[in-house]
Amino acid sequence: MFQRRLSRQIKLNNTAVGGGAPVTVQSMTNTDTRDAAVTLRQIRELAACGCDIIRCAVPDGEAVDSMQAICSESPIPVIADIHFDYRLALGAIKSGAHGVRLNPGNIGGPDRVRQVAEAAGEAGIPIRVGANAGSVSKKLLEDLRSEGLNSHDSIVKALVHSALEQCGMLENFGFKDIKVALKASEVTATVEACRKFAAETDYPLHLGVTEAGTPARGVVKSAVGIGALLLDGIGDTIRVSLTADPVEEVLCGIRILEACGLREARPEIVSCPTCGRTEIELIRLAERVEKLVNELKASGKKINLRKIAVMGCVVNGPGEARDADLGIAGASGDKVAIFKNGKTIGVFPQEVGFERLRAEILSFSE
Repeated sequence: MFQRRLSRQIKLNNTAVGGGAPVTVQSMTNTDTRDAAVTLRQIRELAACGCDIIRCAVPDGEAVDSMQAICSESPIPVIADIHFDYRLALGAIKSGAHGVRLNPGNIGGPDRVRQVAEAAGEAGIPIRVGANAGSVSKKLLEDLRSEGLNSHDSIVKALVHSALEQCGMLENFGFKDIKVALKASEVTATVEACRKFAAETDYPLHLGVTEAGTPARGVVKSAVGIGALLLDGIGDTIRVSLTADPVEEVLCGIRILEACGLREARPEIVSCPTCGRTEIELIRLAERVEKLVNELKASGKKINLRKIAVMGCVVNGPGEARDADLGIAGASGDKVAIFKNGKTIGVFPQEVGFERLRAEILSFSE
């Protein structure tokens, strides 16, 4: 097992980030923050799917007013996402935000940064600063390129420089509860920048690949980028940025943590690829099993199974999947076999077999 980087710890309400705490999964609401009821509905849905921390855009004073109800009623910590106007940050803090995300360089100078830092310090909440490849100083990039650095190396160095500069602004005002994100849409630049920054500091790191795209592409980019860093022991909280329903971000984030061994799946669902031996609708069956497990977990049930296997034929299940606690596999005659710990307990028509599998899963649920 890899050794996790030991970062300083911050807290968002009762949720710890860094300092050896479990890696958390974040997302961002895509509702109108000014509508507290709709925003809270989405937050509760995301929390039920496993989201640990949520971020809400705060674009104006009306959204600030709405934050009071959102923060007080949310089941998970709420971070206020602020751009340009320091007064929105001050208002969100007063409204009960559990954290603030901002760029100290774009809210109007040192005095305004000081006011936000002092307000956050008095409230006992952290500030997340972020360096994004799309918003780093153009002059800085030009200067780095004039030194002979290529585009990739310039972006990496600019991200690290910008993040350190933003942290320094807050530290100058005695504020130390800082979380940092360094992101680019280019996976390799994101990974390299985070590695360099992690080697130089002990700030907790928020990981993500920005503008990753639709799930078809964004899931892959996020898994590669976030996964590479997590397997280096780097990273304290993650967000998978997808052009999709935030639920998909949360589920993908959880799966990345599971794949890296940082969160136990309980149960892990494995399924084989299709091949010429498959005589059942394997893809649909695997999707139905995943949906069933997700619904049970979302309802609050604990499933006391380590691994569930969905296999296309008896060669793979219960053969190759004999280590699964419970499984379903294609059998001859358009039927399915149900097996436990490598032993077949019955062969059934497909729909009957699925219901038997459901009953078995429920028998291990509490």
